[in-house]
Order: sequence, then structure tokens, then C-alpha cells
Amino acid sequence: MEKEIRIRKAEKKDLLAIYNLVKELAVYENEPDAVTATLEDYQKDFSDRVFQSIVAEKNEEVIGMMLYFMAYSTWKGKMMYLDDFVVNEKYRRHGVGQKLYDAFLDICEKEKVKLVKWQVLDWNKPAIKFYEKNNTTIEKGWLNVKKIM
Repeated sequence: MEKEIRIRKAEKKDLLAIYNLVKELAVYENEPDAVTATLEDYQKDFSDRVFQSIVAEKNEEVIGMMLYFMAYSTWKGKMMYLDDFVVNEKYRRHGVGQKLYDAFLDICEKEKVKLVKWQVLDWNKPAIKFYEKNNTTIEKGWLNVKKIM
């Protein structure tokens, strides 16, 4: 019998699956060569608590994940930054993303954050529709700025 979807905090043993989901997301976002962090980077940074993650699993297979870290907003205070949110393609539109999202918000509430922030590509209509359904604010007018070191 097939097991239900389970959401849990990620463990070190999940990092390969998380890493592979990130690479899957990069392909989906038309940036297949953009992932330059290695699995070893993930392992070290996870151990050093640079980031945290929750995973969705079905039949003991990781099928989705959210990768996040604590940050600070000078305007609002304690903030959680959601860096990546991905569900394996064959499990999309089956409620897995909603379960992950709800579990993530529960974590944010327990951590007493004042703000949760993340990015979505302007052409990713399924993601935008999901966020709109969940009563988020999609900001206009802010531009992304980065410096690759």
C-alpha cells in the first residue's frame, strides 16, 4: 500500500535528494548550468547551519523540499528567507507544494518571524498562481541585485 506524503525537517542523509531537486529546478528555470555549489558545499553548510530545509517524502523518497535561512529586515525585524521551493515534476499539482508551504509557515510562526521573503520568476505562472492563492504579496518595482563572488 502506498504511503501518504510526509513533511519533515531535512537531515544530512537528504542532502543528495535536495541537491538533485535544486538541479531539477535550475533546468525548469532554463538555467541548467547555474548550480555551481557542490554536494560537498551543501553538506558543510548544512552542518554549519547556514541553511535549513524541510522535505516532502512519499514511500521514503524525497519528492519535494524547501530550503531557507534566517535573515533580518531592518524595517520589520526577524525574517525568514525562502531560497528554493521545488516539488519533483511528477508530483506537482497533487498538493505536495501546499503541504510544504503550510509546514514552512508553521516553522516561521514558531520562530516568531515578522516577514517571510522569496523570489519568483515573472514567467512562472503556476508558481505565481499558487502564491496568489495563498494570499501573498507579489511586489512590483523592486529589482534584484547581486554580486557573484
